[in-house]
Amino acid sequence: MGVPLVYFNSWSEQYRRPFGAVRIGSVIYFSIQIEQDVAAEVNLMIQKDGNPFHEVLMNQAADESRRFTCKFETEGTPGLYFYHFRITFQEEGNVQTIYYCKAADLYGGEGRIVSDLSQVEQYQMTCFQYADPAPEWYLHGVIYHIFVDRFFNGNRHKQMLHPKKNSFIYATEEDRPYYIRDKNDQIARWDFFGGNLSGIIAKLVNLKRLGVTILYLSPIFEARSNHKYDTGDFRKIDPMFGDEKIFKKLVSKAGQLGIRVILDGVFNHVGVDSVYFNRYGNYGSGGAYQDASSPYHDWFTFHSDRDHYDCWWSITDLPTVNKAKISYQKFIYDSEESVVDTWTETGIGGWRLDVADELSDGFIAGIRNALQRHEKKGEHKVLIGEVWEDATNKIAYGKRRHYLEGGMLHGVMNYPFRDMVVNLINGKINARQAVRSFMTLKSNYPPEALLANMNNLGTHDTERILTVFQESQRKLRLAVWLLMALPGVPCIYYGDEAGVVGGKDPDNRSFYPWGKENQQLKAVFQEAIHARRTDPHLQHGAFYPFSLGPLFGCLRYVSMNQFTVLLVNPTRDSVNISLGQLKDETNGSLIRSCLQSLDLNRDRSEPMEYHYYHFDRS
Repeated sequence: MGVPLVYFNSWSEQYRRPFGAVRIGSVIYFSIQIEQDVAAEVNLMIQKDGNPFHEVLMNQAADESRRFTCKFETEGTPGLYFYHFRITFQEEGNVQTIYYCKAADLYGGEGRIVSDLSQVEQYQMTCFQYADPAPEWYLHGVIYHIFVDRFFNGNRHKQMLHPKKNSFIYATEEDRPYYIRDKNDQIARWDFFGGNLSGIIAKLVNLKRLGVTILYLSPIFEARSNHKYDTGDFRKIDPMFGDEKIFKKLVSKAGQLGIRVILDGVFNHVGVDSVYFNRYGNYGSGGAYQDASSPYHDWFTFHSDRDHYDCWWSITDLPTVNKAKISYQKFIYDSEESVVDTWTETGIGGWRLDVADELSDGFIAGIRNALQRHEKKGEHKVLIGEVWEDATNKIAYGKRRHYLEGGMLHGVMNYPFRDMVVNLINGKINARQAVRSFMTLKSNYPPEALLANMNNLGTHDTERILTVFQESQRKLRLAVWLLMALPGVPCIYYGDEAGVVGGKDPDNRSFYPWGKENQQLKAVFQEAIHARRTDPHLQHGAFYPFSLGPLFGCLRYVSMNQFTVLLVNPTRDSVNISLGQLKDETNGSLIRSCLQSLDLNRDRSEPMEYHYYHFDRS
């Protein structure tokens, strides 16, 4: 007889119901199919994260369909469950054991049989405390990420505000960014173009015309560098950017145009040249390095002497702060005069937390509580974290993170989204692999968090997206439409819409090419942004990805009377669209039913890039 045929699909509600992440306390119904008529015992093997396995005997369905079922109630604190199936059966008088688990690609959905327990890869089930949606203005918005020094100088005659000592200013705005390093490969001179907050104010109308509703600013507080991730003083706007008065003007002017501002919160570390550490004495005689009796001294961890201290990723310019210190928590978020309270009071829409993995869940929850103190009716704040991986199962410093399970982060920067889009369009994965990748994210994330993720094609930490695509405008067009159509809030890195190119840091931080933008690309962004802003399905609709041969597709809908479908062809080949090529990873009928409403079965004599369909049955 051999090994019996077994089938389970974690994305099909015929086999696991309800779909995806669930609220703790929910009852989950499991079903698994065994094709052959064998005397088998089937057990669901399930464990709460960090706990032993719990065996649940599955019962054969009364209809003799060879389907085995059981139910399981989640309980206790929110977190992750992991599970697989153990199947024992008789073969020629001997007891055999096999296991059904995730497929070899480590995604969910359809799995595989293995005979060796060590080869088992668990399915994941996320349990959250409560639904924690982001504000509506955020979910329906389009974000524009500005690296402030590189955007625009709003001063008359481009005068540079308060240039820093031991730095250099670029001769022209067209110069390529470049680091001047010393013999120890440390940055010896920071470089500046002169972008400032007045420059952002001057270009607000341009951003409004593009369709932007949210500005995410790189750090704006006083610091020695051009990027400002080495904070010198959380209480002061960097003088090169302006001051508190001009910042409040920016928030007010943006608000009048329906644009919110999100600040970058860098709370894991500070600058070595800061009022808190003050290694070089530029802030007087105080600071942890200069004075062991400084109120900031116990924020830092010194070792053999004051020249040896904990720092972020061994970068001595960025001493790490001990976030467990009560005095630091009060300074950042736990007092009415805290950093978060002070700047949130100016009317900003929320914060993006730098290196969120370095902050404890309690620290993040404290920041969220501080934000909620400033919420008014109809004006909620948003909190997003920088996480580069699947944030639902992230382990940092040996601890599982719980920041998407309620009361902490609304969502995270969605780098897995970027990886999927880039790999699909560059031909490193095919359409079905991309679908399986995105279905795994959909099933792992709480639904509210999936919609709140900050989706990006590029940031100040990545190569420019046009460079990643070998300057192919065709590829960028596809990526832009995916950015606007897939779940999450789209975030545009300044200049991507203008055709800016650049490799890794610092080349990805060149000045915006005012007056020299690629108008064709800009028109593509505007068209796709308009679709996003006017189509409610793309903002908060249900999401079903699918593959149609080489085509990647997604279905978005709020009600079944109306829906939106995007089809993308990542190849340069002509395609013959046929519903016979449909691969629905949920094994359901919904996608096929919607596609049958569209006129898809037709040949195309030329390569199709993308098609955006909005269907209204009413």
